[in-house]
Amino acid sequence: MGWWHVSADTLAGSRFVLSPLAEVTASLKALERGTVAHPGERAWMDAHLPAYRKLTADDPVAALLVRAGLGRSWNAGFLTPTPTGTGEQTFGDELERIRRTPAGTARTDLELSLDGPLPAQLRRSDLPERAAGLLEWVWTRTVAPYWPRRRRVIEADVVARTAQLSRGGWACALDDMRAGMRWLGQSRLQITAHDHPPREVSGAQLMFVPVTPRQSWVSWESDRCAVVYPCSGSLADVGRTQVPEPLRALLGQARAAVLVLLDSPKSTTQLVALTGQGLGSVGRHLKVLLDAHLVQRRRAGRSVLYYRTAAGEVLVKAQGGA
Repeated sequence: MGWWHVSADTLAGSRFVLSPLAEVTASLKALERGTVAHPGERAWMDAHLPAYRKLTADDPVAALLVRAGLGRSWNAGFLTPTPTGTGEQTFGDELERIRRTPAGTARTDLELSLDGPLPAQLRRSDLPERAAGLLEWVWTRTVAPYWPRRRRVIEADVVARTAQLSRGGWACALDDMRAGMRWLGQSRLQITAHDHPPREVSGAQLMFVPVTPRQSWVSWESDRCAVVYPCSGSLADVGRTQVPEPLRALLGQARAAVLVLLDSPKSTTQLVALTGQGLGSVGRHLKVLLDAHLVQRRRAGRSVLYYRTAAGEVLVKAQGGA
């Protein structure tokens, strides 16, 4: 298994970072694989996969670049730069780092990703520009139209993770962050179940970067490292099929959807993002559920988290919910 040695000071100074480029890269990975990880991705995939397939069919160099640089085993470093961690970066800011990559560095990174020589089609000097153009296409066509909602989901995940951290410490917050990742103790953070050499990251800036697609990877540079992980509640489908009919008849579709989602504590912001309902509507539903003693709330830092009470649990389970 692969693990990082993380000192107490490094862990104490770690933080969550929002990265539009990471969201775009995760979306590109999902499009390339063409499969959905949860029902909430289905409509998005159906809407954009045909155009992506046409793009890569018309541009075989771009198609090969994605397969070589964002494969299933290792990412080419220049395609997944570690966030700077200095203020909030726009997508344009992050994309410029890829465009400025020297051509030789891009080719070397791709060879490491492939664990072998480059195919003849990729022995060229415009790889960074081609990669940037492809990522910009993914951003413009498939991410930017949904970015406000995706951003709310990501921000809500950070709130939920912070609350988890306050309840159970770093071991609790890290153990379910990404597949194969868990706190081993003795300053060791397992980042993958695959067999990779240990890495010393003590003294580096450690960042956790949530994305909405069910994709995950790690990256590092000399003074900083990042864990990109799929955030909780990623664009979950809370349509009719997820709300039991008896519960819908009793509470109404919208209010029942809020109650079903509260199997784990969530903020109002997270509920707005996951349900697609307005802030005022979610607030009214929560007040009714609070007055009925079906949900309770508690403060976590500057946020308020809502969760089902014992009565709420009984009601949902009795009606066939989660």
